[in-house]
Amino acid sequence: MKIATYNVNGINGRLPVLLRWLEEAAPDVVCLQELKAPDEKFPEAAIRDAGYGAIWQGQKSWNGVAILARGCDPVETRRGLPGDPEDAQSRYIEAAVEGVLVAGLYLPNGNPRPGPKFDYKLRWFERLIEHATGLFGTDAPVVIAGDYNVMPTERDVYKPERWTDDALFAPEVRAAYARLLAQGWTDALRHLHPDETIYTFWDYFRNAYARDAGLRIDHLLVNRPAAKRLRAAEVDRSVRGWEKSSDHAPVWITLD
Repeated sequence: MKIATYNVNGINGRLPVLLRWLEEAAPDVVCLQELKAPDEKFPEAAIRDAGYGAIWQGQKSWNGVAILARGCDPVETRRGLPGDPEDAQSRYIEAAVEGVLVAGLYLPNGNPRPGPKFDYKLRWFERLIEHATGLFGTDAPVVIAGDYNVMPTERDVYKPERWTDDALFAPEVRAAYARLLAQGWTDALRHLHPDETIYTFWDYFRNAYARDAGLRIDHLLVNRPAAKRLRAAEVDRSVRGWEKSSDHAPVWITLD
C-alpha cells in the first residue's frame, strides 16, 4: 500500500497538478492539506473521476484536510482533533482504509513567535500528543501523515541559523515533536534515509527550489505494526517544479 501526504496549497487552483500526480504516482491513500475551500467547493467529481473516494473537512480560504483512497471510500473514524470543542479550524481527519488507520493533519504554522498563534500551535501539538497515545497502541497499522510545520533537526532545514526565531524551528516545537516520537512512532522518511539531506518544501521566493534551499516539514509517522511493514519512503520532489505547483512536494511510503 502506497500512502502519501501532500500539502496542495489550494486544491482548486492546483487541481490539474494534483490530478496529474495521482495519475502518474498512483498512490493508494493520500492525505491532503491546505484545501483552502469550504466543504461545498471540494472537487469531489474530479477526484472520483480520477478513481478516488474521498472524505474532507474544508474551510473557506484557509486550512482544510482530506483523505483520498484509490478504488474505495475511506471509512471516516474522526473529524477534528479532540481536546478543544471551541477549535473551529479544519486541521485533522482520520479514516480506515483497507485495514490501515490513516490520520491526516495540518499542524498550525505558529508565526509570529511569540504570540497567540504560537501559543495555539503549542496547544494543538499537546492535543495531538494526547490523541496519538491512544492511536499508537492500536493493533492495526497506523499512519499519521501531514504537514507538521516543524523541522525536527538541523539536518531538516537549509541554513538552520536563519530559522532560530521561526515557529517551525522553535525549541518548544522541536521538543514536542521529539515527545511524540518518544511514544514509539517511527519517522518513516528519516528512518529509511538517516543521513540524507531531504526536503519537502521550497518557498516560492528567492529561487528556493532551484537552489535546493528547502525544509523537511511533511512527515509520515508509523506505529510498530506499520513500521514492521515499511519498505520505502520517498519525496516526489520533481512535482514541486511543475507549472503552478504547490510549494510542497508529495511525500509517500509503501507498506507491505
